[in-house]
Amino acid sequence: MSESKKVLFVVTSNDKLGNTGKPTGFHFEELSTPYYLLQDAGYEVEIASIQGGKAPVDPGSQKERGQNAASVERFLDDQTAMTKIEKTQAIGDVEASDYAAIYLPGGHGTMWDLPDNETLGRLLAKSFEQGHVVASICHGAAGLLAARLSDGSALVKGREVNCFTDAEERAVELDKVVPFLLESRLREQGANFRGADNFKPIVVQDANLLTGQNPPSAEPLGRQLVDMLNAARSQAAE
Repeated sequence: MSESKKVLFVVTSNDKLGNTGKPTGFHFEELSTPYYLLQDAGYEVEIASIQGGKAPVDPGSQKERGQNAASVERFLDDQTAMTKIEKTQAIGDVEASDYAAIYLPGGHGTMWDLPDNETLGRLLAKSFEQGHVVASICHGAAGLLAARLSDGSALVKGREVNCFTDAEERAVELDKVVPFLLESRLREQGANFRGADNFKPIVVQDANLLTGQNPPSAEPLGRQLVDMLNAARSQAAE
């Protein structure tokens, strides 16, 4: 386990919702809530994206000022944090060994540029095999699809995971817009999927893999991620 107190968030660079002409990007609360839970616990969060540069926010996850989740409002007022999403690192410029954890926030944008990205897949697999935490929430789990372990198997094969479910995708009427259904694709890779009812929070941990289902899962996932990192540091210090 890394002695680092740094955590890397990897977000989408895709700002288009398929062929609909509508904008998309990363889900703000799925980024901001774990961000501050980690920061307030003494961890440093860096943000990378598939292409680097300014990361697109899914406009559906950002309301008028004063109407957002507390963590989103805090992030919008935090110039240091805002600069991180305006000037993200490219994933090709980061090293897995520098981070105690890698976390993939969701947002529908992820469905187009995460699943087949070999650079991201190598980064996640290396981090996982080094014993670091690999975490995702909602559509962020699309990035897990790219990860192949050193024996060639899918990272999620035989492991308990979850993500935004097929039922939730149908409920928001985007099941015909996304390029595939994420729950189904994870199952196809051999994952043991464990979900909750639509839009109910659930977090699933399997060894050093941590996944959450949807935006309401952002806070419990962030708290569990902090607990996992603290436990690993305590164990390393013994």
